[in-house]
This record gives sequence, C-alpha cells and structure tokens, in this order.
Amino acid sequence: MDNRSDKQVREKLVARGVSALENDELLSLLLNVSGDRSAIEVAHAILEREGSLTALSEQKLGQLRMVEGIGMKSAATLAAAFELGRRVDAEEPVHTNVILDYNDVVRLFSPQLSRLEHEEMWVLYLNSANKIIEKRRIAQGGVDRLVVDCKLVVKKAVELLSHAIILVHNHPSGVAEPSQEDIALTERLSQAAELFSIPLLDHIIITRTNNYSFFKSGLLTIK
Repeated sequence: MDNRSDKQVREKLVARGVSALENDELLSLLLNVSGDRSAIEVAHAILEREGSLTALSEQKLGQLRMVEGIGMKSAATLAAAFELGRRVDAEEPVHTNVILDYNDVVRLFSPQLSRLEHEEMWVLYLNSANKIIEKRRIAQGGVDRLVVDCKLVVKKAVELLSHAIILVHNHPSGVAEPSQEDIALTERLSQAAELFSIPLLDHIIITRTNNYSFFKSGLLTIK
C-alpha cells in the first residue's frame, strides 16, 4: 500500500530537490484535487492507467479534463506544463548549431513540430560551414496544406548571404511520405534557389513516429 501523503511529497521536494521526485510525485504537485483522495493518490492512479508521462502528454485538453480526479483547472495546468516542456526542448541556441546530416535536423525540429496538429514549414539558412544563420518559419496552415512563397524564401537566403538552405515541415497525419504538393514545392524552391547558386540540401518531413528525407530517398539531388 502507498502511504505517501501530499505533505511528504512537498517535504521531499524541499529537502532533496525536484530531481529526486518520482513521476507521480511531480504530477501530484500540478493537481488541484478535492474529496477523499490525495493528490499523490490521484497522480499515481493516472499514471497507472495511462502507462507513461508521454502518453499523458499527448492527450488534448478536452481529454485531460475527462480523466478522473483531474478536472478543468488541473487539466489546464498539465497542458501548460507539457507545452512548456516541449518549447524548452525546441529552444536550442541556433547560433551554436552545425548541421552535419539529416539526424541533426530531426533532433532540432522534432520536439517542436512532431506533436503539432497543424502543418508548419521552416527553413534553415546555413553558412559555408553548415552553421545555422537563421531558423525561420515560412508557412503555417491546416492539417494537410501549406502555402509557401518560394521567392520570399530565396530573397531571405540572399539577404543572409546563405550558402545553402534546408526545408523542414511536419505532417500531423503521421504519414511521413511526401504528397504531390510537397514534391512540386521542393522542385520549385530548388530551382529558384539554384538561380542564385544556393543549393537546397534537403526537405525533411517530420511526424510523431517517423521522418522522411527527400535527399536520402533520392527525390532531391544537389547540383
């Protein structure tokens, strides 16, 4: 039987620091519970049922508020906490990042894009040493469609004296394979950038479970 109390969890936090807390103990600190059950009891039951913090974090606000023992106030707190965690993961200092291969791009963008419910398209502008000059969102759309102005993308590359660019976007559907629109956009942008001797190195599609590289798949060649 679990005899931990909410008071003991708080005392453990003060005495040993936040890193010493178990997952259910951390979760309990975010819950505003009422009734006979303590916050730690509710938190433990939630994690037992959901299986992991990751599974819990993937639920929408409406789903969270329906979890027994949470309610709207705690659901909002949890949703905010999970989103803050994702944003912290995404806030890598781009001036120190050097892109050596496809995996570097995935590590940079996956925390930010993989869980979105809408599509976003970003461009990495690189210098001659493949260091990121700028990381810029160029389009935001619905579930399966984006509108991108290739001229503006190339114009910014010229302004930044970029030596190469990489295109990145997500598929909320979970299907990483490119659509015909994705393929057509990649061809247009590659041709437009090539006029200024700026190669499009890759176009990477990110989902929750897997990713797709135009370059690795042979749909994009560097001239």
